[in-house]
Amino acid sequence: MNLTFRVIGDKGNEVATRFGLVFTLPEDLKGLYSKFGIDLERFNGNDSWTLPMPGRFIVDPNGTILDAEVNPDYTKRPDPAEIIKILKRRTDG
Repeated sequence: MNLTFRVIGDKGNEVATRFGLVFTLPEDLKGLYSKFGIDLERFNGNDSWTLPMPGRFIVDPNGTILDAEVNPDYTKRPDPAEIIKILKRRTDG
């Protein structure tokens, strides 16, 4: 897919931490995650056992946040169709 915009990642949750969007898993969940083979230490690149809240941020080239959506319920993710509508509004209008 050829995108006309940058999509960034956040290994180690460094940016999400600065935005206050990270939470630390409680001890009982650490054990459960480990039991299922989920290795957050390897995935995050540190031993923080943290996860970010799922979110979407649309940022212009000057660093201004044009739109944002964050939900602490990880089962509620931003709809890709809504993202496309927002991007079209920003470029059309």
